[in-house]
Amino acid sequence: MHSQDQVPVHINHQEDRQFRRHHTRHYYMQRVQESLAKRVSKLICGVFLTLLLIVGVIVFITWLSLRPHRPRFHVSDFSIPALALAQPSGFEDAQVIFNVTDRNPNQHIGIYYEAMQVTLYYQDQGIGGTSLLFPFYQGSKNTTVLYGVLSGATLTVNNGRWTEFQKDKAQGVVVFRLQLTSTIRFKVTTWKSKRHKMHANCDVGVGPDGSILAIYRDKRCPVYFS
Repeated sequence: MHSQDQVPVHINHQEDRQFRRHHTRHYYMQRVQESLAKRVSKLICGVFLTLLLIVGVIVFITWLSLRPHRPRFHVSDFSIPALALAQPSGFEDAQVIFNVTDRNPNQHIGIYYEAMQVTLYYQDQGIGGTSLLFPFYQGSKNTTVLYGVLSGATLTVNNGRWTEFQKDKAQGVVVFRLQLTSTIRFKVTTWKSKRHKMHANCDVGVGPDGSILAIYRDKRCPVYFS
């Protein structure tokens, strides 16, 4: 048998070293590129999140400063002079005189009012009412004085109701509820909100002299929308 001749394998060590150096250099360059890409991505995400946070804070502060607050009503004066008279027929000449302040507490928001209606209640029964003012605009941090008199056709008090007033008067206080109703819109620069039906309910009590009692003077009236 003849043995097969073995072919000698010649290894070029220089080429092998060059190949390894090239492969190692390529590997580390790839690692460096991946590391830089991750750092750039993290930097971009960090900048984006920081800007998003800043914008969110600015929007929140702006919303707080421009969020509409309800108008504030206080009864500064209220009287029924005829209650101080002794005669039981005082209802014939009875007058209800009231003075209410309407405050816009907003810093940068105005309020448009349509015609305002005032209704006087006694024991949850309407006993008078009238319209106050024509439509008007109230600027920010502004106060409007609402003055009115209910008498004659605008005040429906009969002898029986007047007798009830006198009974309460003997107890030291006659309590009424003055309700102010209007449709309002808020205004921020050129933007106007939708219309809101506003109600302000002011409890007020008068003493035996027919004048408002101190505990009711300048008392803030609850306001709600419907």
